[in-house]
Amino acid sequence: MKIKPLSDRVVLKSLENEEKTVSGIVLPGASKEKPQLAEVVAVGPGGVVDGNEVKMNVSVGDKVIYSKYAGTEVKIDGEELIIVRQSDILAIAE
Repeated sequence: MKIKPLSDRVVLKSLENEEKTVSGIVLPGASKEKPQLAEVVAVGPGGVVDGNEVKMNVSVGDKVIYSKYAGTEVKIDGEELIIVRQSDILAIAE
């Protein structure tokens, strides 16, 4: 299935965190924090949102840092994705 976000929405795929700490301790799955680094999978067209013109500043393939509790998590074809507003994206990681 293909996702086409509307308005100023962006579809993200979380990038997995390391399972070991810097000192080499292996973290079990339950204790790991939700990653805040993700790859952009799809981008909406932008347009007028809440009376303001929105220009999309991210594109497919960008790696971004997003707000910790932002977005809606969905599972499509066995893959976990997050749909967020562009304003929930804090930075593009290069």
